[in-house]
Amino acid sequence: QVRLVESGGGLVQAGGSLRLSCAASGSIFSINAMGWYRQAPGKQRDLVAANTSGGGTHYTDSVKGQFTISRDNAKNTVYLQMNSLKPEDTAVYYCAASILRDYSDYHEDYWGQGTQVTVSS
Repeated sequence: QVRLVESGGGLVQAGGSLRLSCAASGSIFSINAMGWYRQAPGKQRDLVAANTSGGGTHYTDSVKGQFTISRDNAKNTVYLQMNSLKPEDTAVYYCAASILRDYSDYHEDYWGQGTQVTVSS
């Protein structure tokens, strides 16, 4: 069984910073991509940032230069450093990962439970 557990969300004033963490645990053989999505009330869930196993990164345009994704492969953990936060960054942030479990032949997508980020103006 595989679990993704997020932490680091909370309430912050506009201009502040938060760092989200997501740790994958369980019977993991390898992890391909890991990333962060967010879903604001009444909106769809959108990709914010992603990190491939080779170290490549992708950001949605609205967070380029503001958010930084990083990864610790030894800890199966992905981070999202969020700076200069704005009220429009308010959302539930979800971690996702493409994971190859022990004794499996293919990668599967797993999701965390989500962590609330609220930015007050």
